[in-house]
Formats: sequence, C-alpha cells, structure tokens
Amino acid sequence: MRIKNWTLLLLLSVVIGNVNAQKKKQTEAAAPGQQWSVEKANQWYSEHPWITGANYIPANAINQLEMWQAATFDPATIDKELGWAENIGFNTMRVFLHSVAWQQDPEGFKKRVGEFLGIAEKHHIQPLLVFFDDCWNKEPKAGKQPDVKPGIHNSGWMQDPGQPASSDPANFPPLEKYVKDVLTHFAHDKRILLWDLYNEPGNNKKGDSSMALLTSVFKWAREVNPDQPISAGLWSWGLENLNTFQLTHSDIVTYHDYEEPQWHQRVIELLKANGRPLICTEYMARTRNSRFANTLPLLKKEKVGAINWGFVNGKTNTIYAWDTPLPDGSQPIEWFHDIFDKDGTPYRQDEVNLIKKLNGK
Repeated sequence: MRIKNWTLLLLLSVVIGNVNAQKKKQTEAAAPGQQWSVEKANQWYSEHPWITGANYIPANAINQLEMWQAATFDPATIDKELGWAENIGFNTMRVFLHSVAWQQDPEGFKKRVGEFLGIAEKHHIQPLLVFFDDCWNKEPKAGKQPDVKPGIHNSGWMQDPGQPASSDPANFPPLEKYVKDVLTHFAHDKRILLWDLYNEPGNNKKGDSSMALLTSVFKWAREVNPDQPISAGLWSWGLENLNTFQLTHSDIVTYHDYEEPQWHQRVIELLKANGRPLICTEYMARTRNSRFANTLPLLKKEKVGAINWGFVNGKTNTIYAWDTPLPDGSQPIEWFHDIFDKDGTPYRQDEVNLIKKLNGK
C-alpha cells in the first residue's frame, strides 16, 4: 500500500519525537529490562554481516503447528532446505513459533526448537523467531492440520493465539507462561538473531484490539531481558497507535514492505530518522513489482536487513497471490512468493544468481 502524504507526516512526527527522546540515551547503555539505547542497537547491528534471508517453513508444513508438533516435525526436510539457503548465502531465516504447540508439550516443544537451531547453526544461519501472529485463520487447534486448499494463498496458516483469544486479557496468563518459558530457556542462546514478538498486530481488521496483547508481550519480554534484541514489525501505516508503540519499544526497527522500489525507498528514508538499524522482515511480491531484482540491491545499498517472503513452494501455497486464488490448483502466470521448488530447483535462476552475488557467494 502506498503511503499517503498525511500518513507520512504523521509517522514522521512519531519518528522525530522518538529520536529526540533517544538522543539523551545514545551514550548510555540500556538498563536491564528497558528498550536498548540507539548506541547499543547500532553496536549490535555492526557486529553482524548484512542480514539476508527468507521467511521459512518447510515445504511439507501447511502452518506453524504442522512444523512444530511432535508428530510432524521433520528435521531431515529442514536440514535439506536450509542447505539450499546456505548455498545462496542466506545467514538468517524468519521462523514462526506457535503457542498451541508449546501448550501440548512445553519441554518437547523447546527440544524441537533447540534441534532446529542446531540444524540452522550447521548451515551458518542465525534465525529470527516470531511469537504471536494476527494473520489468516482465526482458530488454531492442536492435532492434524487442515488439508491444502488448491490455489489458495496460505489456506491453512493459523493466527496465534487467534480470534477472539488475542483481544481478551483473560487468555493472557497461559500466553505469558509460554513467552517467558521460551524466552528464558533461550535467553542466552547465540544461535538466535532476534525475537519478533508479534507479526502484523491489528491485521484481520483487529486494529487497536491487538494493543493489549502487544503491550503485554513486550512487558513479558523485558521482564525476561534476553541477550537478543526484541522487535515487532511495522506493516500498515494507518494503524497509528500500534505503529507508535512498536516504533518506540523495539530495539531494532523491523518492518514489512511489498511496494515498488520508489515507495519502499521513501519508507526507508523515513524510518532511518529513528536512528536505529532497520531490517525489512517481509518483502518480495513479484506481481506487485516488489522483486529481488529491484528491491534487494536497494536494501543492500541502504544497509537494511532483507528477509523476503517465502522460501520453498510447498503446502502454504504462497506462489499464489493474496487476492488472486486459482481454485483449480493450476500454476499462476508468475509466482507471487518463494525462491525454490520442492526439489530445490530455483524458480528463476537469474534471481538466485543475484542473491548469491549480493551475498558474496
């Protein structure tokens, strides 16, 4: 969505106000349990190579539950696919967790996350892990997950904790236990790049009803105070209250942008006024002209981390566009997302060549 001038001015005023507030802290270390200082955030960013990767779920998982539940967790497939990521120079992957998988078996869940991190480390990949999510289907349930609906983008993806659970504080105590248990267990784990606390809060027309859970998850994370930075990505410029909170409480500024390069450039320039490092945690929608060819070089030039959606053509069906279903399951004229087919064949060799070049492979 293109950003209208009035929205730009609104967001800019928030950014400038935050920058002024942060100037007093730029030469100070952040106190435990507080937002990192700008100085600390930039020091952390400088210690990493240019961050590049994809949003990742194995090809044989339709959603986060199928990825993480004991019966369907598949280390062999993960190992194979992360090998493809390593070969093109990716050094991170953004990966969604799910509270329902933890509720089934907290210790088993943490063991599987640890196994995943071990596989990622083998391939020189430092993942970014996501807790909550307001996108797609409203009622996640344990056990066998839905069958794929042919030609439908993310037909089985599940919100976390879902609707109406995400807006009712009565549901928060078990969610607090989940977040704090996982964060405490992995708080000092150098295999993790960053914690993304809440994906697209306010999506599915939730708006400000997601504010209670958003503010709570930041509070819980600060109480644990992990070594890794925390963030929640900006994604819709009309959500003024959510945007303000996310921007002023994240250690590293993360955001989503599926626009053409000239509009994406404008967002980068605006967010850079905050003084904090930037990581674009979602981009690349070919039929909207957000492509590797025109966006990845921009992100590298601007020293912005680049994490596209998605990686392998699989059960999530993200080769199909959000708003252009093909219920007969036929191939779209052009893939919307994804880099590789299920057998590891690149969708476009020129894209893979560019990714490798920009990653120094």
